[in-house]
Amino acid sequence: MLLGTYAPKLDDKGRVILPAKFRDEFAGGLVMTRGADGCLFVYSEREFERLHARIAEQVPKLGDEGRKVLRMMLSGASQEIPDKQFRVTVPPGLRTYAGLERDLAVIGAGTRAEIWDASRWEAYSAAAEPAISDADAEVIAGLF
Repeated sequence: MLLGTYAPKLDDKGRVILPAKFRDEFAGGLVMTRGADGCLFVYSEREFERLHARIAEQVPKLGDEGRKVLRMMLSGASQEIPDKQFRVTVPPGLRTYAGLERDLAVIGAGTRAEIWDASRWEAYSAAAEPAISDADAEVIAGLF
């Protein structure tokens, strides 16, 4: 399981060093694609194949919206293999999509990692924090 928040930098060649704790999950290769809320989703190849299969199975039921999700997910996807320093290149189109500058936030989100521009992550976190504090006791009890 991928957990935690890390603060790597994007180098001049558009590469990021992934957190050491994520190495086992991504050592064999990864797929990064457009994510929700202006970040990038990063999956192991194995997990991406599972996700694709689940979405492809649902597309006939979801119609137009399902096709849109599948197209956007696949058209923005990039397969990458970490180098010896565990760096991966973030393709220019994905850097633009996520507004990635030099300072990043890489978070573990269970079955995937997310790559955020650091300032965008800070703003998102600050806005989301009250939702946790204000959550109804029944909602919290149902989650934990």
